[in-house]
Amino acid sequence: MIVRVVELSDHPGTLLRETRLRSEAAAERERSAYQDALAQHHARVLRAARARDQARARHRWRAWLRGVFAVRAERRRAPVPPRAYGQPSDQESILVAGIEGEQLVSAGLGRVLDDDWTLIRGYRNRGGEIDHLLLGPHGLIAIEGKHRNATVHCVGDHWWYTKFDNHGNPVERGEMADRRGRSPSQQVNEPASRLEDFLRSRGQPVAIQRFVMLTHPRSQLGGCLRPTVRIATTTGQVIGALGDSGTTLSAPERARLERLIIRDHRFHTERRKG
Repeated sequence: MIVRVVELSDHPGTLLRETRLRSEAAAERERSAYQDALAQHHARVLRAARARDQARARHRWRAWLRGVFAVRAERRRAPVPPRAYGQPSDQESILVAGIEGEQLVSAGLGRVLDDDWTLIRGYRNRGGEIDHLLLGPHGLIAIEGKHRNATVHCVGDHWWYTKFDNHGNPVERGEMADRRGRSPSQQVNEPASRLEDFLRSRGQPVAIQRFVMLTHPRSQLGGCLRPTVRIATTTGQVIGALGDSGTTLSAPERARLERLIIRDHRFHTERRKG
């Protein structure tokens, strides 16, 4: 048997669909505006050509010459066609990469773990979203995936990346943070801490191990000082840490925890809708 998967939400997939819909709507607006501008342009050229031809018919040669230049000028004022939308936007590429990374995590864990383990995907609370919650006999693990083809560094909760060319020269450096300015470790620590508090308040005290997993096959871990989470580059490293917490959860305990996690996620989902 393989690991059970519970899909609570597909936030990246929803964002990707919304982003693509916005892109398509923007493209349609641009196409419509272009067609309107093109029709107006053709009308102006036609008026200028008629005036030119009338001047010629009446042998008004100066007016005819002015008309010739007027037609040329109007033709040069043709509207610019809208840009092509064949290539995905930067935001779409980021979301697609994130979805690919999540799928790699699910597949990697599913190949090794049995149905004693449950992979809960897309849990959210007031602290944010946790990509994966892995619940099983040896405890509860929160995993934040980052799918970036780069070398990743951190000092505490400050994270950044460096990209190198084929000759080993650095070509790009940037901060790793979400729209709220939170680093990957903060993105997993904040909701995981809130989930711990919630479970404790319901009589289920369990320590949640926190991982940031670099899911891109060419991701590398650079220097990391005093990280506030564990960092992995393979699902094997996560699986190897399953027994480190010293926690043992029986099947009834795991079932209670799963129900509480799902209930808490639904509560926060309805609260956001409200």
